[in-house]
Amino acid sequence: MLDIHFIRNHPDKVQKAAEDKGIDISIEELLDLDRKRRQYIVEIEELRAERNKKSKLTPTLQGEEREANIQSVKQLNERLKSLESELERVKQQFDEMMLVVPAVPFDDVPVGKDDSENVELYTWGTLPVFDFTPRDHVTLGEMHDMFDIPRGVKIAGSRMFFLKNDAVLLQRAIQQMALDFIMDKGYEVFSVPVLVREDAMRGTGYLPLGREQAYVLERDELFLVGTSEVALVSYHADEILDGSELPKRMAGISDCFRREVGAAGKDTRGLYRVHQFQKIEQVALVKNDIEESNRFHKELLENAETILRMLELPYRVVEVCTGDMGQGQVKKHDIETWMPSRESYSETHSCSSFLDFQARRSNIRYRDENGNIQYVYTLNNTLVATPRLLIPLLEVHQQEDGSIRIPEALRKYMGGREKLIPKYPEQK
Repeated sequence: MLDIHFIRNHPDKVQKAAEDKGIDISIEELLDLDRKRRQYIVEIEELRAERNKKSKLTPTLQGEEREANIQSVKQLNERLKSLESELERVKQQFDEMMLVVPAVPFDDVPVGKDDSENVELYTWGTLPVFDFTPRDHVTLGEMHDMFDIPRGVKIAGSRMFFLKNDAVLLQRAIQQMALDFIMDKGYEVFSVPVLVREDAMRGTGYLPLGREQAYVLERDELFLVGTSEVALVSYHADEILDGSELPKRMAGISDCFRREVGAAGKDTRGLYRVHQFQKIEQVALVKNDIEESNRFHKELLENAETILRMLELPYRVVEVCTGDMGQGQVKKHDIETWMPSRESYSETHSCSSFLDFQARRSNIRYRDENGNIQYVYTLNNTLVATPRLLIPLLEVHQQEDGSIRIPEALRKYMGGREKLIPKYPEQK
C-alpha cells in the first residue's frame, strides 16, 4: 500500500506504474474519492460540534425556544446519519481501491509487457554438452523409480505427483544443505503455518489481486499459502519493533500451494508447474533506508546464487521488467537455471524489494534512534524450491548410463554417495 500523500503528490507517476504493471485502476477516480472522503470528514466533524453545542444549550432554554433547539438537534442528527452513511460508502470504495494501487518501480527497472522483455544481466557456469541423447527428468525419474505422476493425478488431479525413494532423499538433502548454509549466515529459521487468515494474505499483497491463484478454505475462512513469505512477513504484523532489532533475517520452510490459474496447457509434462511444492524462502525486514534495502537485495540474491553454485548448476540472472513484476515490487531479479529438456534457462528464484508496501498493509513499524515511528522495508527471495529444482539437478548431472552424479557439496547429505544408480537401466 502506498502513502496517500505520495499518491496525491505524484498521481501521474502512480498511474504510469499501474499501466506498466498491467493493473486496471484510475488514480484520478481514487483521488476523487479521497477528496470526497476528506470533505465528508470535515463536514461531519463540524456538524457534530454544532450538535454537541446545541445539546448542551437545551437544558438552559424554555418554551418554544427549547423546542426549536431540540428540533434543530434532531435535524442535525438526521443529517449526520446521512453523511456518516455516505462517508462509510465512500471510505469502503476508497479502501478497496487503495489495495489495488501498485508500488512504483525504481527508475532503472526496464519497461516491458511480460517476461519475454526481461533483461539478462549475467550468466554463471558452463552449459552441459552431452555425447548421448539426454533424457528429461520424467524419464530419469521413471528409471530411478523416483516419481509417480500418474498416481498423483489419480488421487489429487492434474499437476500433482508422488516423490519416491531417492527423490525424497534429494529433496531433503537440498533443503538441509540450504538450511545449514542460511543458518551459518545468521538467519533465523522457521517452520511456518501454511493456513493463514485473510489479513495475512492481504497484508503481504497476495490479495485482492491474487485471489484466483490461492486455495481458499471458505468454511474456515483460511487460505493455503503460496510461499512462507506470507507467514514470515505477517509474524510482526501490527507490531512496533525497536530499531536495534533491525535488520531481521529470516528463512521459512513450508509446503506451498498455487492454483496455477491461466496455466492451462502450459508445462503439463513433469514437475515444472505443479500445485503443491516445498520451498525455503528468505525474508528480510530492514530500516526504511533505500541503500540498506539495496544491500539486502544483493545479499538475498547472492545467497540463492551460492546454493546453485554448490549444486553446480548453470544459471543466469535477469532484471525483471514492469509487466512481469507483482503489484508491490519496486525491484525484482529472477534467477533462471538451465534445464536441458526445456533447452532454456527457466525460473527457479525470484528476488524482490518492496520498500514499505507490505509494511504499510501489515502495519509493521519500528522506533528509530530519535524515537520516531517508521515503517520497515521488506524483501524476499527463494532459497530453494522443490521439486522444480530437481529438474536441472537430474538433467544437468545425468550420465549416459542413466546414472546421476551427485554434486560434491550435496554428498554428505546423501550418505556419502557420489551418484545415483537407476533401478531400471532401460525406461519402463
